[in-house]
Amino acid sequence: MQTLAEGLRLPTNGLDYAILAIYFAVVLGIGFMARASVKTSLDFFLSGRSLPAWVTGLAFVAANLGATEILGMAATGAQYGVAVVHWYWIGAIPAMVFLGLVMMPFYYRSKVRSVPEFLLQRFDTSAHLLSSILFAFAAILIAGVNLYALSIVVEALLGWPQWVAIVVAGLFVLVYITIGGLSSAIYNEVLQFFVILAALIPLTVLGLKRVGGWDAMSDSLTKQHGGDFMTAWGGTGIGDANPLGANWLTIILGLGFVLSFGYWTTNFAEVQRALSAKNLSAAKRTPLIAAFPKIFIVFAVMIPGLVAAVIVPKIGTPGSDLTYNDAIPLLMQELLPNGVLGIAVTGLLAAFMAGMAANVSSFNTVFTTDIWQRYVVKDKPDTYYLRFGRLITAIGVLASIGTAFIAASFSNIMSYLQTLFSFFNVPMFVVFIIGMFWKRASMKSGVWGLVAGTAAAMVNYFWIYKGGVIDIPSDQGANFVSAIVGFVAGAVVMVVVTLFTAPKPEAELAGLVYGTESPSPDEELEEADKAWYRKPALLGWGAIVLAAACYIPYSF
Repeated sequence: MQTLAEGLRLPTNGLDYAILAIYFAVVLGIGFMARASVKTSLDFFLSGRSLPAWVTGLAFVAANLGATEILGMAATGAQYGVAVVHWYWIGAIPAMVFLGLVMMPFYYRSKVRSVPEFLLQRFDTSAHLLSSILFAFAAILIAGVNLYALSIVVEALLGWPQWVAIVVAGLFVLVYITIGGLSSAIYNEVLQFFVILAALIPLTVLGLKRVGGWDAMSDSLTKQHGGDFMTAWGGTGIGDANPLGANWLTIILGLGFVLSFGYWTTNFAEVQRALSAKNLSAAKRTPLIAAFPKIFIVFAVMIPGLVAAVIVPKIGTPGSDLTYNDAIPLLMQELLPNGVLGIAVTGLLAAFMAGMAANVSSFNTVFTTDIWQRYVVKDKPDTYYLRFGRLITAIGVLASIGTAFIAASFSNIMSYLQTLFSFFNVPMFVVFIIGMFWKRASMKSGVWGLVAGTAAAMVNYFWIYKGGVIDIPSDQGANFVSAIVGFVAGAVVMVVVTLFTAPKPEAELAGLVYGTESPSPDEELEEADKAWYRKPALLGWGAIVLAAACYIPYSF
């Protein structure tokens, strides 16, 4: 396992530890308060579908703003420069808007408890079971990434070995998720969102001050890495060399379409927050509300990575004892006084818990409702599945502790995450998008699309890229290509299988395919949500225009 760079220890004192202790007490308190509302399995897994849009919206963005996002995107900034903005403005916002405006009506009206359950209604049990298994496996791997990311911070804070930090942190998350279910996770994610900002903003401001401001930082990094390092699209022509190792076509198709839409529209760790909303209007607005802070959070994670690249020019290079993942702990050590340091450490721990809790809470829902209840132990009382949900939460956390050691082998954990997304989310997205917009897509095409897409992405990554069959300049570039290959393979196989197998009867597709949906009676009760500033279309298109405008200063 990679260890933190020697000497990278944070100068914490009693004030920092007091801030940390108060935060942990509040988190556990929220868990115990949420327990009172957990009476049924629906309460435990989906908060009884009762939460307002502003709560689910903040939880939506906080669930994504985990330690992997903060440490990983800061690492990506240090390694690839300003190109990190692509993961936000083209790699998140359009897909979040698409989820809110187009896909949430299908999810919410169908009353599904999970994303794989939608595939059961649209296709058949084979597509449902395979997607459930793939998602549960991916959720555990991603939760392990969060645990590993946290261990980096705890090692810097306390000097604990990483394996000790992984075990202790995993057990803490287990306690508050098991006690309060999804409500505990969501309300803690709202709190964690503000704590994370309180940690990142001082680090960003002090980091810029340390290197003499944006212009001085830009000049320094341009000398070190070339002019394209400080632009978003510079050097991305086909055949051109650039730090990211990708051209404009693979960025737009691989990241902006396939990886992005695959993650944001089918990742149940995110969609689960929207499904817990009190009505369809709130569910649609959940990812749209989240899109606005998502546009600007990039500056709070990118700038610390760029600052770290100035302060330690050799970071992440062969022979250096600092990896790109060390960028945030390095700046915390270098820049933050006691008290502020305690807030920053608390913010990172909050980010870790938000990310891990999102994946663990989605894992326990899918495993309980889509695998155990559907195929293993059927027709038990609701209290049985509530108890089993708590048990499988514990098993999921223990499994995450094991997968954390896999993440430790990657110098940039965001590259590892993107690899997982290309394997698991992209094939699921192609099945969803074709199933939602093509009535003729047959029942059997779903499972074979999943198999083909997953296999093709893995073959491209492990054999063609890692095997050296084709030279791709970077892991991120390989991930973009793997995502495109997985999408195309899944789509082609679905079309071919559909031509030779029976479609689902049209009467069973009502509300599951575009053009067949009809408003439900309870949507008539949403008058309070019809104010102009709550219009989903206005929120969605406003977010897209704003994200596009943000590109202008960094285009070339």
